[in-house]
Amino acid sequence: MKSSELGLSAMYRILKKAGAERVSDESADELRRIVEEMADVIAKNAVDMASHAGRKTVKGEDVKLASKSFSKF
Repeated sequence: MKSSELGLSAMYRILKKAGAERVSDESADELRRIVEEMADVIAKNAVDMASHAGRKTVKGEDVKLASKSFSKF
């Protein structure tokens, strides 16, 4: 099993802030998996953008542009 970069308790808090009265372990774990997948795609795209611009440093603007692929941000 792959270790996670994000804490499970943060997923519970996010779901609670979204209005959930109760949160199952399965839902928190699934949210964590999905968020990590999305973050991985965004991070890779941001690194590509920085590289294309001739930089080694990934900037906030790279991440912001890379996140545009997820239209609901």
